Amino acid sequence: MNKSFSIYRSFLLLIGVIFFQTSCTSYLYQPMMPTGAQLGSETKQFRSLKALPEPENKIVVAVYNFRDQTGQYKPSEVGASWSTAVTQGATSILMRALEKSGWFTPIEREGLSNLLNERKIIRSTRANFAQANDEKAQALPPLLYAGVVLEGGIISYDANVLTGGAGVRYLGIGASGQYRQDRVTIYLRAVSTKNGKVLKTVYTSKNILSKKIDGGVFKFVDVKDILEAESGYTYNEPATLAVTAAIEKAVEAMVVEGVEEGLWKLKNEEDRTSVAIKQYRQEKVQMENTDLLGRVIQPRRARFGVGMYGGAALFAGDYSNAILQPVGELSLLYGLGRSFAATFSLGQGRFANKGMKAQTFSYIEFGGIYRVYPMDAYTPYFKAGFGVTNVEPKFDLKELDHWYQHTSGEVGMEFLLNKRMGLNTGVSYNYIFSDKVDGLEQGKYKDYFWRGKIGLNIYFIK
Repeated sequence: MNKSFSIYRSFLLLIGVIFFQTSCTSYLYQPMMPTGAQLGSETKQFRSLKALPEPENKIVVAVYNFRDQTGQYKPSEVGASWSTAVTQGATSILMRALEKSGWFTPIEREGLSNLLNERKIIRSTRANFAQANDEKAQALPPLLYAGVVLEGGIISYDANVLTGGAGVRYLGIGASGQYRQDRVTIYLRAVSTKNGKVLKTVYTSKNILSKKIDGGVFKFVDVKDILEAESGYTYNEPATLAVTAAIEKAVEAMVVEGVEEGLWKLKNEEDRTSVAIKQYRQEKVQMENTDLLGRVIQPRRARFGVGMYGGAALFAGDYSNAILQPVGELSLLYGLGRSFAATFSLGQGRFANKGMKAQTFSYIEFGGIYRVYPMDAYTPYFKAGFGVTNVEPKFDLKELDHWYQHTSGEVGMEFLLNKRMGLNTGVSYNYIFSDKVDGLEQGKYKDYFWRGKIGLNIYFIK
């Protein structure tokens, strides 16, 4: 009975973990009943589009065909799919975005043949009516013409840009999660109908997220009794909403950059400092230094820095049973580019084994660091160095017999806490070119020691 209760409790705990690690709304808001028709959902980008300041005059624009140029079919894991990955009605989405922005007067050109046919019918009907009543036929007003034609389309759909997941299962109880990220890209350009000049080209992109979370239990509660239960959900971000958001962002970019370059004018010049335009400028500067995964790519570490570390050393000589002893280090760092930095280090600590009297050691070392991700806040690094180690109780440069050359290799991680300070941790292997450090020269192997450290790097000069 206690064992059964333990299994039930484990299952409830599993469900709780799934519940709190995923979106509560997504998990609880399950569609159990059919719903009626409703207005379409708006994207987050729609609010930014509506927040644009007013124009001096609306711009008459024509859109002939803003279409899918990717030729991409919807990804499928079970076989070939002949459904397109993105909507084929992007022109309609763009026309609505232009209208809702408040900056453009869109005119119909995609269905121009239908429009012209309908106007012919109207003229014919009016002419027949006027002839029957011996009146003059009323003329139709002319069609609006556009000063700007908008061209472009959906030019890229990249599936599985980023995929991943994690899971754990123990004694029949487990949970797992998977995600996939696709990407759609929009290009939009404004062309002058007066001379055919391309006035402005902008491009935007939107990630499309799919995720799956599930968990369950399958376990023998008793000899003949099996407990089996599972729960989870899958969420696929609608591709049409992603395309809509990207198009709305492209329209916003066209408006703001057109204002910046004097292509069109604001109703009030004071609106150049409005919140919407300021936010767009900040985003543009940020995106110029952002990679595909959304990481900001910019120099984060100053050229000159000081490192202060504490840790432990484990000496491996001719005596067995090494004992961890404290060690401290002070380092100077000087950047030689994005990834590389030169180092000069001073350190002091203790060596101890059960068969050897504890000794104080000091070392001086020159080296170099290679940072794997120099533009990120966190980065693994590799360090190599060469120097000398002194194992006298006192740091005495005159006693050269107690100075031994050594080389070292280190692997570690640095995480920037702010612009000036980074948390640094690493483990190094230090090989001494002598077998006399512990006072016992035995065997063919030289003495060496391991060193683990943790501390701070403080950067000063940008």
